[in-house]
Amino acid sequence: MKKWQIPRFINTDKAPAYGRALALLKREGRCPSDVEHRQIKYRNNVIECDHGKLKRIIGATLGFKSMKTAYATIKGIEVMRALRKGRASAFYYGDPRAKCARKQSF
Repeated sequence: MKKWQIPRFINTDKAPAYGRALALLKREGRCPSDVEHRQIKYRNNVIECDHGKLKRIIGATLGFKSMKTAYATIKGIEVMRALRKGRASAFYYGDPRAKCARKQSF
């Protein structure tokens, strides 16, 4: 196996069977001994952890009547979150990267 094919971390949920299975694989030599087993919930699914707050806000709206309103609302929420995090340079007026991002999204 090539070096880039060997995992550095294995992310699982907190089921006890995963820890025992990984320890057994390490003892048998099927898994490198330096592989770290992480049982942290938010690292299991990077996309879900980022959208958790968005889901909480959408749940409070009790759904949408059309795709157009859903798109506009979610887009607005994402822009506000990006502004708050300082990652919204593409949304500023006159930024040339905004045109590139708009073309790539469609």
